[in-house]
Amino acid sequence: MSDMITIALSKGRLADQALDLLEASGYDCSAAREKSRRLILEDEKAGLRFIMAKPADVPTYVEYGAADIGVVGKDTLLEEGRQLYEVIDLEFGACQMCVCGPVSLKGKLDQIPNKRVASKYPNITRSYFEGTKRESVEIIKLNGSVELAPLIGLAEVIVDIVESGRTLRENGLDVLEVIADISARVIVNRVSMKMKAQSILPMLDALRAQLAKQKEQKCREEAAST
Repeated sequence: MSDMITIALSKGRLADQALDLLEASGYDCSAAREKSRRLILEDEKAGLRFIMAKPADVPTYVEYGAADIGVVGKDTLLEEGRQLYEVIDLEFGACQMCVCGPVSLKGKLDQIPNKRVASKYPNITRSYFEGTKRESVEIIKLNGSVELAPLIGLAEVIVDIVESGRTLRENGLDVLEVIADISARVIVNRVSMKMKAQSILPMLDALRAQLAKQKEQKCREEAAST
């Protein structure tokens, strides 16, 4: 099927929520629900092919056309900086990208010269400090438990995703500055948007309509409970 849409997803909660939304929008995603170790799941009848990938790879697959559409967190898009269309904010997986550090630094971040900043997100960190704040910092790339860095003197502050803030609080840290709001986004390959418009545009419209319907339902439920 020439107009088969290939969708890149990262396994886990984000993929499950994306599939729920697609199904609620009228798309058969049973192929992607298979309990399988296969990385490509295809349903020719439904016209859908799913690629299961690591989150950081989803924008790469979409940019290079290996996938037409992807669902990925805004944090990954900011870090990867790929050439693609970001078309829908799905509003789930909501959190914030923040500069965090010891509570004692609250309101005093700009007073620290020659800062060392630890992060899993070196590109976001560099863009924020050097681009937005016009400040030169030393960036230390870590792959996990970045909260450790200020505790052991590796860095003064960290840049990381904050959801509830519980891990920060339990380690005597707090949010010092908010860099960006993060949530799941739908991304589309630039060529696919033109070449497969007759398949992709109706899908995007269906997703937007379903999101609006869910938001309206939530508002009604909240109004009824007050």
